[in-house]
Amino acid sequence: MKYYIIAGEASGDLHASNLMKEIKLKDTSADFRFWGGELMEAQGGVLVKHYRELAFMGFIEVLLNLATILKNIKFCKQDIENFQPDALIFIDYPGFNMRIAKWAKQKGIPTHYYISPQIWAWKENRIKDIKRDVDAMYVILPFEKDFYEKKHDFPVHFVGHPLIDAISNRPLINPKDFREHLGLDARPIIALLPGSRKQEIKVMLSVMLEVVNEFPNYQFVIAGAPNQDEAFYRQFIKKENVHLLLNKTYDLLSVSYAALVTSGTATLETALYKVPEVVCYKGSRISYEIAKRVIKLKYISLVNLILDKEVVTELIQTDFNKKRLKEELEKILDDYKRASLFLDYYDLEKKLGGKGASAKTAQLIVDSLKQPR
Repeated sequence: MKYYIIAGEASGDLHASNLMKEIKLKDTSADFRFWGGELMEAQGGVLVKHYRELAFMGFIEVLLNLATILKNIKFCKQDIENFQPDALIFIDYPGFNMRIAKWAKQKGIPTHYYISPQIWAWKENRIKDIKRDVDAMYVILPFEKDFYEKKHDFPVHFVGHPLIDAISNRPLINPKDFREHLGLDARPIIALLPGSRKQEIKVMLSVMLEVVNEFPNYQFVIAGAPNQDEAFYRQFIKKENVHLLLNKTYDLLSVSYAALVTSGTATLETALYKVPEVVCYKGSRISYEIAKRVIKLKYISLVNLILDKEVVTELIQTDFNKKRLKEELEKILDDYKRASLFLDYYDLEKKLGGKGASAKTAQLIVDSLKQPR
């Protein structure tokens, strides 16, 4: 069978690559064509466009790049039509993927959505488009099933969270070798996860680095995103106690004592590695004011959303400053606070449904293609 997959971000590249791996086990003739990154490319098939060309963040940046986005949509439709896939698979990235889904449904192409758009946070009216244009939805957060089925009468498959697979399948690293490779000493490591896009990294990293001199008994390591090069990060590193590790965030988290993390999937990854964290976010004033009016959530981190309580501290916009960051980092270095966090982290993992998200989703997609259309 022929599968066309669209992933628009680094996290989508990871989850799509694991899905492709599982599809190949169930369909030995699987032929892939996709938008994504190096991890998907390693699974075979044709990489049409890299997610680096698609990463536009915030309301203003999207408006400024609207011509490019519309050009990409037009090109994508033509490429799908030429390929004639048996299944079109969307990985999150809703602004782009929902437009393609509407077109594909009209063309009679089976549409599968793995990792739902977060319409429970904002743009809930997208449910009308999803019910019309998506043949099968595979959700990864426990509360999403009730949201779709009880609130909106739209059946979905809860498959568990793919991060559990991604983390559990990784080989263990030797902490001693890791430290020697980076030139680190025996002091505990504090990981800095400033995001993946240049725009957010510039803002987040500049504040995170302000607290380095306040913690001389620790050493700081920046998790470099796979889509950014070393030279971009070097302009921010002006302190001796700061190191850079490119494209090995999971290795870093596996040996870290604490972390400062930009809001997003990384907050959940950090929690699953059982690393105490402070969640941070700061955007442009205009984007923040717009978001504040349209997003209807008590929390911004997935950890707090899933557990429905404030487990990790969130420093948002003006609260994200040197003084508050120092205070909150000191708290998660305290043994009592850490013990409480670890208990909550174990509850979090239970709620996420265990291993096998990629395999379950792959089986459901392959089985659906065996049904008469």
